[in-house]
Amino acid sequence: MNQERVYTVIVEPHFTEKVSGLGDNSNQYAFKVATDATKAEIKEAVETLFQVTVENVSTLNVKGKSKKTQRGMSRKKDWKKAYVRVSAGQDIDFMVTD
Repeated sequence: MNQERVYTVIVEPHFTEKVSGLGDNSNQYAFKVATDATKAEIKEAVETLFQVTVENVSTLNVKGKSKKTQRGMSRKKDWKKAYVRVSAGQDIDFMVTD
């Protein structure tokens, strides 16, 4: 995978109460990823960007919610979520220090 693709696979980290619990209990983290990304690409991107060893990657497609507006119905975009399990003793630090 080329270096440009590594930076486009992972869109952003996904933070929720469920994900923070998974991080504490089973060393898993969640990311919003490109909709065309494969598990192998996600694994390589996380290992390259965060210098950790990835054990497992699970993905799921999230359907966009429908909303009623004054002009009718609108729908948010569909997106893809990836749960990444890293090796024991390793963690991903999302804090940016300058």
